[in-house]
Amino acid sequence: MNQDSAPAPTEIPIVDYLVLGDDPHLVANQCTNCGARFFNRRNACAHCGGTNFEKATVANQGVLEAFSIVYRAAPTIPVPYVSAIVKTQDGTSVRSNVVNTPADPEHVKLGMQVSLTTYEVGQDDRGTRCIAFGYEPVDQ
Repeated sequence: MNQDSAPAPTEIPIVDYLVLGDDPHLVANQCTNCGARFFNRRNACAHCGGTNFEKATVANQGVLEAFSIVYRAAPTIPVPYVSAIVKTQDGTSVRSNVVNTPADPEHVKLGMQVSLTTYEVGQDDRGTRCIAFGYEPVDQ
């Protein structure tokens, strides 16, 4: 079967480090020397200078470490939204949005427990869905 006749995937992740399926999760590049984690390709570790990396699954649960409520964005981006840094249970820092909750200080608090979730951000002409990730509050 050539590539032109191959069926299009029904969904694709918005970033290479998002793994979809029955158990969506993030995968980082982890320095084999010091354990520092990065989501993009690296030639060398920014922490120790090491040049060897391995794939590491990132925990889906975490704590909201920092956030900002964004009120101005590009014309097609709905506002307000919550831009955040999540510290996962394994210590990995993830930049993402907090989703599935109102974007206000009454509902978003430092230290709140969050969990990885995925959602559709668009479709192409063939019906392939683009899937993004964010973190949503955990009911406490």
